[in-house]
Amino acid sequence: MRIAALVSGGVDSSVIVPLLKEQGFDPHIFYIKIGIEGMDDMMDCPSEEDIEITTFIAKKYGCEFDIIDLQKEYYDRVAQYTMDSVRKGLTPNPDVMCNRMIKFGAFEEKAGKDFDRIATGHYARSWHDDDGVAWLGTAEDYNKDQTYFLSRLSYAQLDKAMFPIGDIVKPEVRRLAAQYKLPSADRHDSQGICFLGKINYNDYVRQYVGEKEGDIVELETGRRLGKHKGFWFHTIGQRRGLGLSGGPWFVVKKDVNENIVYVSQGYDPIAQYVSEIELADIQTMNEKLHFTDGQRVRYKIRHQPEFTTATLKINDDKVTIISDVPVSGIAAGQFGVVYHETEPFVIGSGVIC
Repeated sequence: MRIAALVSGGVDSSVIVPLLKEQGFDPHIFYIKIGIEGMDDMMDCPSEEDIEITTFIAKKYGCEFDIIDLQKEYYDRVAQYTMDSVRKGLTPNPDVMCNRMIKFGAFEEKAGKDFDRIATGHYARSWHDDDGVAWLGTAEDYNKDQTYFLSRLSYAQLDKAMFPIGDIVKPEVRRLAAQYKLPSADRHDSQGICFLGKINYNDYVRQYVGEKEGDIVELETGRRLGKHKGFWFHTIGQRRGLGLSGGPWFVVKKDVNENIVYVSQGYDPIAQYVSEIELADIQTMNEKLHFTDGQRVRYKIRHQPEFTTATLKINDDKVTIISDVPVSGIAAGQFGVVYHETEPFVIGSGVIC
């Protein structure tokens, strides 16, 4: 079996190489280059260091190694999606789209098509049942599980996906990296965007969308409290980075047309907590999975360790999550990911309306 291993220089993707070798595979290592032109000064660790680490790992384990330049594809498919979303007042998720459009999309078109499997350092599980149907399951490490970010993979992409560290908890991954004497063993986890892990999200948006000053207004009184640099920098439920005194203040509403960000000091639970979340553009992970009316499920509306239980309501081509408990911070444009009520696998996902 021919395995393409996507290695970024971080500890998680680095460890998959020796794990694959121990399983008898000879992975071909690929480093995907998608750095943004003109943003080098925003990166605390240049791609050269990532490539240097990945090159070392390839030599250490005698693996073929290639760099795949997908900068144009990233701009066309992920950056444009992000820009279009924020301009509409939506909250995009570049990480979700990067997995679908780049790691398992553009890479497949350029190189992955020549391999049987594409292995990544995601904390998730994938398997094929007795009928050969592929499934996406949650990781052993509850806190690191990344199935939220993988929930929009097409079936063809999931069918080829391989997640070697899905059965391993993070501390063990670091221990293995040290045991294998990998240069990435002590590297900090990236907190940024997909392969652009060193770039701050606001800097990323600013590069493409720019700034436009607008008012910050108290929702209840209409009182002008300050200025912001563009509604696209703020998300519903946000309480940091507003620069307002006398807080805490929470973002509760955005007027896209007038470029106004509304805040509330009390974060009124009646207005901001909801029990119904409508999803559109529904997708299930495989043909055996379906959304049914009255189905009991677990769900996530953002990348987090915890699940919330709910019942599904089906209406034409839309699915509504009827949450057992009200939740806050619902952001249109983000993804709602639905999991089986008791079993550790993803049923499917939709875009929050």
